[in-house]
Amino acid sequence: MSSLDPLTAFFDARAASNNIVVTGTPHFDLETYISNYSGRTQVDRLLHIGQHSVPLSVEALKFAIKYLKNSQDVHKYKQAITLLKKIAPNDPDAKVDADWVSRTAHKVETETATMEAALKSYKHNLIKESIRMGHDDLGGHYYACGDMQNAFKSYSRMRDYCTAPKHILDMSMQIIRVAVEQGNYMAVQTQIGKIKANQKTPEEELLFAPKLAAAAGLSHLWSGQYQQAAKAFVDCPAALGSTFNEVISSNDVAVYGSLCALASMDRHQIKAEVLDNNNFRNFLELEPHMRRAISYFYNGKYSDCLQILEDYKNDYLLDIHLQRHVKPLYQSIRSKSIVQYFIPFSCVTLSSMSTAFVVPEDQLEHELVSMIKQGVIQARIDTKNRLLVAKETDLRSTVHREALAMAQNYERSTRMKIVRANLIRAGLDIKGPKNPVATAGDVAASAVGGQGHVLGGRQVSGGFMEAGFMNRFSGGN
Repeated sequence: MSSLDPLTAFFDARAASNNIVVTGTPHFDLETYISNYSGRTQVDRLLHIGQHSVPLSVEALKFAIKYLKNSQDVHKYKQAITLLKKIAPNDPDAKVDADWVSRTAHKVETETATMEAALKSYKHNLIKESIRMGHDDLGGHYYACGDMQNAFKSYSRMRDYCTAPKHILDMSMQIIRVAVEQGNYMAVQTQIGKIKANQKTPEEELLFAPKLAAAAGLSHLWSGQYQQAAKAFVDCPAALGSTFNEVISSNDVAVYGSLCALASMDRHQIKAEVLDNNNFRNFLELEPHMRRAISYFYNGKYSDCLQILEDYKNDYLLDIHLQRHVKPLYQSIRSKSIVQYFIPFSCVTLSSMSTAFVVPEDQLEHELVSMIKQGVIQARIDTKNRLLVAKETDLRSTVHREALAMAQNYERSTRMKIVRANLIRAGLDIKGPKNPVATAGDVAASAVGGQGHVLGGRQVSGGFMEAGFMNRFSGGN
């Protein structure tokens, strides 16, 4: 039996369960790619790649096991071993290190008991700062062990013992880190709001602003709000650097921001907010192919743009945050490209569009039918002559409607000016008192029914601006 048989069987089963399986080789070197991150996200990303990439699965899982043996997460270590055993049962690393598991489990249990006892002592002595630090230490311990639920609870309990604005900032950032790990993006949004509303020094503003922008972008991306995600990522300060690598790298900001912008912004927005954005240009330098794709789209070279995206599709399908959004993002970018290509024409042959977008004509026709049904493109297909024809609009009716609306607005504006001129002539215009303190007459007038107005020192009903009054002063019938 071939050594690849277990690997093939594993990924065949995953494909049958509607999981994404990537058979092509991505552009990145796995070791270089994973070195862009730190902390738990390294393991999470390696396990993700191990379960989705046929050519990189064994290497990714072996890397994950190596990292996990330097951690305290026994549960995830066993998970990685189980996966590797299914894919490569004869690999030396596919065996559980029982001694390490026993030692680590005992160490975790001992440290947990010690920290909980210390926290209980702090609470008994009512020392707020010690209680806050105790919850912080316990939250960090649970996070390192992979117990995200208890880590979230411990960090959240710090709130009642924070005695300075900086304590709240630190607590919220810790909760954001745990919430991203959990996929709890509602909590991420809540903590972002708290940090923005909290008082910060200029130095703290510089430190937190990049992380908040990146976290907000991830939150919008998760919920499918691609335009908001694009805005958050392209506005992310370049000072982010490697300060948030336990969650997201600067390379990710460049890729996520570019794809969301292409999917949600028009060409003018892309030019102003992406290509001419000096801040985001620093991120694009890390992913030059994305800058080329955006430039091609803006310059109308849609097939070149789409080809670059297609070349890097395997990379993005292996990204832990981006994978489930690749299909809708790519579909949106492709639809926008077709619409932008068609705008200058009243009709265009399907063969020329097929050549421009490097796609079989039958497939293009099916795609156009779907876009027409969804109202994405205003056109019809002439199947006999193989043409895509723009829907004709009745320009005469449109011009008549606009002219009539303009005349009505002009008439109304003119009548109101005449009313105002006659009110001033009759001495009924409202003049503010020279003294900012309200007069007795003003107070009395406002007290009558709550509806009265003072005009020239006289009480006038709040309904004086009725049609009859307007007609009287404007000469209307």
